[in-house]
Amino acid sequence: MGLKDKLHKLKLKYKGKKMAPAFNAIHTFLYLPNETTHSGAHVRGADDLKRTMNTVIMALLPCLIFGMFNAGYQYHLASGTIEAVSNGFFSSEFWSLDNFMIGFWEIIPLVVVSYGVGLAVEFVFAVIKGHEVEEGYLVTGMLVPLIVPVDTPLWMLAVAVIFGVVIGKEVFGGTGMNILNPALTIRAFLFFSYPGWMSGDKVWVHSAVEKSGVDALSGETVLGFLANSKPFDYSVSDMFFGFIPGSVGETSAFLILLGGLFLIFTKIGSWRIMLSAVLGALVMGLIFNGVVNAGWVTDSSKFYALMSLEFWKHLIVGGIAFGIVYMATDPVTASQTNKGKWIYGFLIGFISILIRVFNPAYPEGVFLAILLMNVFAPTIDHYVVQGNVKKRMKRLKLKTA
Repeated sequence: MGLKDKLHKLKLKYKGKKMAPAFNAIHTFLYLPNETTHSGAHVRGADDLKRTMNTVIMALLPCLIFGMFNAGYQYHLASGTIEAVSNGFFSSEFWSLDNFMIGFWEIIPLVVVSYGVGLAVEFVFAVIKGHEVEEGYLVTGMLVPLIVPVDTPLWMLAVAVIFGVVIGKEVFGGTGMNILNPALTIRAFLFFSYPGWMSGDKVWVHSAVEKSGVDALSGETVLGFLANSKPFDYSVSDMFFGFIPGSVGETSAFLILLGGLFLIFTKIGSWRIMLSAVLGALVMGLIFNGVVNAGWVTDSSKFYALMSLEFWKHLIVGGIAFGIVYMATDPVTASQTNKGKWIYGFLIGFISILIRVFNPAYPEGVFLAILLMNVFAPTIDHYVVQGNVKKRMKRLKLKTA
């Protein structure tokens, strides 16, 4: 008897009992359901929640793997054992096994804790409520390690994951009912509870370094340099391809762009939200550039460096590109109407750059902007729908007049 048959027998044995959701979840995760419908009208489609979640994970994997290489590369760069790559994205110095292994052993524990704790909470709530285990956390579990500092203590991450899943999702009824993005809820909990670990201006490079004889090395991010009005020598190519310090998933704008195109092609991510968010960020960047060019802000101001940064460069530094592509497009927490998506996305990009510039103590604003707009998304949709209703009523009155 194969594993599939054994699991199916257990599923039938515990059917209707308290632990049924746990066995059903394991069986559904590994295999397609054996049950098929026999009556009634049904819309047949290849996509379901599990396939949707797996597609998003596929779009995230390149960022995860690149982040592992980049973690090792940033360590070697900071410790002085190698020089900055000269051949760009195809440099053998960057794609070395040593770089990958350093990142792998530091990042994989975050992934394991994120999935282990998050899915455990999901199982507990499924058993308590007596419903099926939902696949919504499959993407959240992958997002969390990509948006937190690599040196985040595992116990701290576990506490944040429990808070994010329970308060950010389960109290609202589970997947599809939450108003806040669970991954960003976890990030917000860490930011407000442990701000010393989430400063946003420094990034982990490596811990327990045997070669250099020090316990840890930390290097400033590009936003950290700008917030502190310090010069940096990263080229546009470095920032675009991702050879810069930062959270695991945010550094490579190139891979994020490819992931965004993949999500658009598979019709999972909204191109309206992505495009409007980019436009919002560019508009806010242009406004700040105009203020600087008009001489209203001098180079003695603490906001000058970030305000004078070329407007388009905001998209290739920090986490704004990652947030726009993978979290602003969350179909549950984003606006549902087409016009609402344009408004929702534009305000995310606009507010992200606004927070980034005027909050130099934490020079990143995309996660706060997305959470804020998650709250206002239903209101945006409400007024869009009411506007459409009024237009139709006007047309009806004209026809009957």
